[in-house]
Amino acid sequence: MKRFLALALTLASVGVTASAAESKATVSGGEVASRAAAAPAAVQWRRNNRWGRRVRVTTQTRLVRAGRRVYRETYQVRYLPNGGTQTRLISRVRVR
Repeated sequence: MKRFLALALTLASVGVTASAAESKATVSGGEVASRAAAAPAAVQWRRNNRWGRRVRVTTQTRLVRAGRRVYRETYQVRYLPNGGTQTRLISRVRVR
């Protein structure tokens, strides 16, 4: 089993290396064109990153059981730019 895994990993790494070598050989002729095409993509990414810093707000509902009673709670969840979240209970309605 170990030999089979070692052989499979070896063949996979050789295949990846060979495909990478082929792509470098074909790109070398049009290297200037590919760099020119890549420049606007980097600018676009920076422009979109500015919008990624906004606070994202979603509304979620869940069923909560408290003893024999069942409530539907609606929450507002805010995803902050620093990775944190803020949760606020909007409503709680008894279902059963």
